[in-house]
Amino acid sequence: MKKSQKTWIWLSLAISSVVIFAVCAATFNVETLFAILRINIFFLLAALALRVLSLGFWALRLKVMTGSLGYRVEIPYLFNLVLVNLFAGAITPGQAGGDPVRVHGLYKASVKVGDATAVVIMERVLDGVVLVAMGTLAILILGPIWEQLGTGLALAMFLGFLFIVVVILLIYYSMKRPEPAKRLIKRILTWIERHFPGKTIRKMVDRADEEMETFVCGVRSFTGSGRGLLLGLLWTAGFWISEFLVASVLLIALGQPPFIAESYLFQLVIAVIMMIPLTPGSSGMAEISAASLYALIVPSSLLGVFILLWRGLFFYFNIVVGFVAGLNAYRNELITED
Repeated sequence: MKKSQKTWIWLSLAISSVVIFAVCAATFNVETLFAILRINIFFLLAALALRVLSLGFWALRLKVMTGSLGYRVEIPYLFNLVLVNLFAGAITPGQAGGDPVRVHGLYKASVKVGDATAVVIMERVLDGVVLVAMGTLAILILGPIWEQLGTGLALAMFLGFLFIVVVILLIYYSMKRPEPAKRLIKRILTWIERHFPGKTIRKMVDRADEEMETFVCGVRSFTGSGRGLLLGLLWTAGFWISEFLVASVLLIALGQPPFIAESYLFQLVIAVIMMIPLTPGSSGMAEISAASLYALIVPSSLLGVFILLWRGLFFYFNIVVGFVAGLNAYRNELITED
């Protein structure tokens, strides 16, 4: 592992740990101790199972999307790739590091770089479509709660939604006018090569037209496949529903009502905020956002424990299983090369 990667790991862990410790210290009392002793292990394991299920939905989405482009990639490989992606996302700002990891992993599975890029970008588009749909539904159902979120959180969510819409519009533009999009990408790569020269960037510049054409064809093939698009949306919805339901199950484990509707709204706000690339793995941002939101429905004595359990499943879990999956992928590469 590179020194820079270790630095990002320790930085993300440090930020997350400091914020969680501060929240726990500010909310700890005798009731907190009793709540810890009464935690329902069954629902705790159920929350873990839901988390794993959501990752299974992610792997199924990759299977459908690569399959719609004519590739056959096995589910176990894709599931391991999803886990490796979690580790990269946990140590990069806005969790953006997972995208190139998935592109590389698909390329290793004999998917063309352009097609792999198309799949990963379309994943983001499907995420955006589902999140926007869920956000609209949440606004209609839980309108009064928005007034309690505060200006800062509402603004952050608005910026996150704006980012999603801009990405979707850029992809739509590249489909309608591929030539200007190709020229833009090539200018960007040329600028990067000029300021950060290297063989990898040189190869990307040389193959920009070819890979961009493959990318455009890949997106068109996927969007033109009604079944592939429908299943992609289905597995994406399954992924986010499972992810958001974890928090409600953790609340039950702590002896609280699940607050399913409210929790879905809060998780939606947090998910959008975490897309803003400010800290590695969105450390600090996720904990502060969650504490601010769940303070509206969770007793203060349980808030710190809840944030610790929730972040344990969505951050520390990602680092551990992602690291193990990365070692497994590296070992398999060595075996293949031999």
